[in-house]
Amino acid sequence: MILVLGGTTEGRKAVAELEEAGNIFYYSTKTGEQEVELCHGIAIQGAMTEEAMLAFCQQKQIRLLVDAAHPFATILHYTVARVANQLRLPVIRFERIFPPRDTDITWVDSYDDVVQLLSKQPGTIVEATTGVQSIARLKVLENHGIKMYYHILDRPSSLIKALACGVGMDQLIRYGQENQLHADVMILKESGLSGGFQQKVDEARRRNMKMIAIRRPAMPQSFQSVNGEHGVRLMVEKLLPEFFPLHSGLTTGTCATAAAVAAYRQLMGKQQTDTVDVMLPNGETIPVAVGYGMGYAYVIKPSGDDPDITKGAEIRAAVTCTGQPLSIKGGEGIGRFTLPGFDYPPGEAAINKVPRQMIHRNLHEASVCVTLSVVGGEELAQHTFNPRLGIEGGISIVGVSGIIKPFSEQAFVDSIRKCMTVAKAAGFDTVVINSGAKSERMVRNRFPTLPAQCFVEYGNYIGDTLKIAQQLQFAQVCLVMMMGKAVKLAAGHLDTHSKRCTMDKDFIAKMLAEAGCDENVCRRALQMTLARELWTIVPADRQQAFIDVLTGYCYRVCHPLLPNGQLEIIILNEE
Repeated sequence: MILVLGGTTEGRKAVAELEEAGNIFYYSTKTGEQEVELCHGIAIQGAMTEEAMLAFCQQKQIRLLVDAAHPFATILHYTVARVANQLRLPVIRFERIFPPRDTDITWVDSYDDVVQLLSKQPGTIVEATTGVQSIARLKVLENHGIKMYYHILDRPSSLIKALACGVGMDQLIRYGQENQLHADVMILKESGLSGGFQQKVDEARRRNMKMIAIRRPAMPQSFQSVNGEHGVRLMVEKLLPEFFPLHSGLTTGTCATAAAVAAYRQLMGKQQTDTVDVMLPNGETIPVAVGYGMGYAYVIKPSGDDPDITKGAEIRAAVTCTGQPLSIKGGEGIGRFTLPGFDYPPGEAAINKVPRQMIHRNLHEASVCVTLSVVGGEELAQHTFNPRLGIEGGISIVGVSGIIKPFSEQAFVDSIRKCMTVAKAAGFDTVVINSGAKSERMVRNRFPTLPAQCFVEYGNYIGDTLKIAQQLQFAQVCLVMMMGKAVKLAAGHLDTHSKRCTMDKDFIAKMLAEAGCDENVCRRALQMTLARELWTIVPADRQQAFIDVLTGYCYRVCHPLLPNGQLEIIILNEE
């Protein structure tokens, strides 16, 4: 069992990650005011003393603690550390991402340091962005002729706490409220990117204000720190392996980036280490195991429990100085695009956009050439869809998040059922089923009155999701798809996973003809690589007709599974 201490953005991210396991855990917040969606997690609220936390952990058989609380919650951090020490429990510290400490900011260690600095400057107008809890610590400055203004969250509890400190309403600035104040100094806490630190710094610079920032306190040395949700999962898998039924792995893009970082360190004569830190696309950093050869570094690809053909593949990187802007090339075992429709034109190495961006970001635009290769890559590619997609000579270097998350099909379907049951139990008769976070974001505005519970991700399991909707007697289901899933569904595939089906170009050409498109359009469709190319292949004056035909076929496939409900189908383009 896991206990998460949250109430923060990091707490919410930790919850989302742990929810994917389908196992019970506990999420503790001080006030209970944070809105967070829990299906398997159990919310508890109220500050815990050391004795209370100790008793709770023993009673609930807690085996792992995740401290995702605010960086300045020092009392809580050391309470967690003492409890963990007594019970011999590991602690994952979900830390924030902190920008560099810029030199135009005056850095101090405490509120007492702030008071000491400003008390010698009577007449100064000061904005404190350090939260309602800090008002009592800073109000003493008013006795030194300092005009103080305090930023607070726009919620009743914050207002009550602020007024209890004896400040006037005219001294309070609610976050999100337009601020016309002409202040001289801004006081900040080093609260990290998720705490809005950089936005506050940018605002102070725009207004030509001096800045005093309180450094974040040190964490207990026993904590094992990560700074992102993927790191949380990887660490949970390491410390409590049974919590997640299936374990995650790394994409070829992350492996290639780690190999490139290690090879660059080798080139620069730096000490060879067993792991290197890699920054993922979301900004967090994870350690990746690496090895070294003569003039190159490599990563043995860990795929976790994902049935990936590249599991165990040796992905290499060789780095040479060029004196030119950073460049990336594909060597042996890396395929090449031979058809249009990808991020790069035919002839380019099949190294996708995000992995290229990761290498650039992690090497800080060094003046080098990175050559990637995969041992046995050409043979591995024969067991993938690459030949069918027109990628020849090897595998692709891919990955959007940098992490591979495997899943049990039954567990995923059970998760869909759980989410839809929650929506039904909340009294809603409409559910919007979508393929993932991107499609959900794009369609949210169409249903402004529906809460988050009514948006359910089906992944590839359209058929199973519709069956669940029928069983739970939803009156209306909106099915949201991108073009790739839509053309597979129209051809009768209720499970759109690429391992089970590919798009049927002949069937697509048939639909195009039904929509009144000429032979040239149908011929181009037969030569396309990705379904999204249809948005450019189909002439503008025929697009609506094609969508009508496409959704008609999708409806005929889906309607038998939802005979008693109204089904609406929405096809999204890339924008």
